[in-house]
Amino acid sequence: MTLSRRSFLAASTAMVVFARPDLAQAAVETPFTHETVVQLARELSSKKYKKRPAVPDDWINLSYDQYRDIRFPRGNALWADTDRSYNVDFFAPGLYFPHATKVYTVANGMATPVDFNLDLFDKGKLVPDLTKQHSALGFSGFRLRTDLGHPEYKTEYCVFQGASYFRAIGLAQTYGLSARGLAIKTGDPMGEEFPDFTHFWLEAPGSDQENMVVHALMDSPSVTGAYRFDIRPGADCVMDVDATLFPRVEMDNVGIGPLTSMFLYDETNRSRFDDFRPAVHDSDGLMMWNGNGEMIWRPLANPVALEISSFVDNNPRGFGLMQRARKLSDFADLEALYHNRPGLWVEPKGDWGRGTVTLVEIPTDQEIFDNIVAYWRPSEPLQPGEQMNLSYRLTWGEDAPVRTDMPRVIQTAMGEKHWGDGRVVVIDFEAHPLFADGPDAMTVVTRSPHVETTEGVLQRNPETGGLRLAFSFDPGERNHVELRAQLRKDGKMASEVWLYRWTS
Repeated sequence: MTLSRRSFLAASTAMVVFARPDLAQAAVETPFTHETVVQLARELSSKKYKKRPAVPDDWINLSYDQYRDIRFPRGNALWADTDRSYNVDFFAPGLYFPHATKVYTVANGMATPVDFNLDLFDKGKLVPDLTKQHSALGFSGFRLRTDLGHPEYKTEYCVFQGASYFRAIGLAQTYGLSARGLAIKTGDPMGEEFPDFTHFWLEAPGSDQENMVVHALMDSPSVTGAYRFDIRPGADCVMDVDATLFPRVEMDNVGIGPLTSMFLYDETNRSRFDDFRPAVHDSDGLMMWNGNGEMIWRPLANPVALEISSFVDNNPRGFGLMQRARKLSDFADLEALYHNRPGLWVEPKGDWGRGTVTLVEIPTDQEIFDNIVAYWRPSEPLQPGEQMNLSYRLTWGEDAPVRTDMPRVIQTAMGEKHWGDGRVVVIDFEAHPLFADGPDAMTVVTRSPHVETTEGVLQRNPETGGLRLAFSFDPGERNHVELRAQLRKDGKMASEVWLYRWTS
């Protein structure tokens, strides 16, 4: 991951001659198509996994402040002195990024390596003398910039850095949650495996080109992969992803289209945190559009123990981690700007078959840690020696790019019941024409496989214009309870399905 709040097989090599500290062209070019990456991944999968060498210790031992003091000036960006529609800035290795990546540019069907040069970077007073020549030195990642309306320079909107992590934003948004190439053994007692993007190829765009194409080679002990990202920035940043996977071993616990975010607290668990802010999170819910056409909203939680939820489906239409709290007052944070963080929607292309949308919620007591993971887990294990082709679209923006005619859940709150045993649940639904006849025209359906729920009370919320549902349940000695609620009108669905897992 990039160092903000939480983050901080080349066919041949050649010497590069620098007329100035710049991203100069190498002496050797090699033919390139996306099939080149697919073939590299196929060949690599037939060989025993070999961990990449680390950069020198003086880079790894940099402090957070020292690493932050190594800056890449916009004037040294790839294609900065051309009329190409995109610029690319690079990140130095070290600290949290001990393994560097190899980067190539692609123009006219030929790939040219971009060699690492420390002189490309501005180094502040905190930066010590560092090793300049080492076979493992390279870039830890890069950011993409293009013309998004700023009068003086191209605006960044996407970053690839660390393992197979990448993230993007819509126009004028603030970086938040991340995506990954693949999730392997997430939540496994034996530990998670993090595959790496080891090589990138950046297609040189034309002067008026609106999209940017990035190719990546992935490697890990369990699998190799060839990825193609077609990235189009704007009000939403849209990425079309094509992936070809070659498992080295049988892969049972694998996550497709994985998303990673942070949820510390909101109105459901506010009492656990002594903080001036009413909520702290990058995302507040998992949204799912299942193969049966149901739109489901599952508010996120920060449990006291690891929780894994699986939502069985067949050919899902989409899923995503979303941020529906959109007012500054929802967070009262003038620096982190959580209300401005994007949601991320995954839209499968083609049939993904049977499997589960899996949600992993990890306990945390600090907002610097990502503790939420969501992904698609196929029902059948991936087999070694086989090739798996996947395509999907990622949309980074304020809201999911799909809507049904069902009113959405906009807030969930929970607390102790003061006039008896148990807990009270309050769910706010947005204003919607289905509610024009008022609460009396609606039917409330609440249920749980574990406890009895009270008959829901439905009222008009004058602030939102929508309806508020309140009901209660008594968990007794149970340490977790699954809950479900939905509104109906004239016997038909009249809201999203609300799901929640309460834990003690």
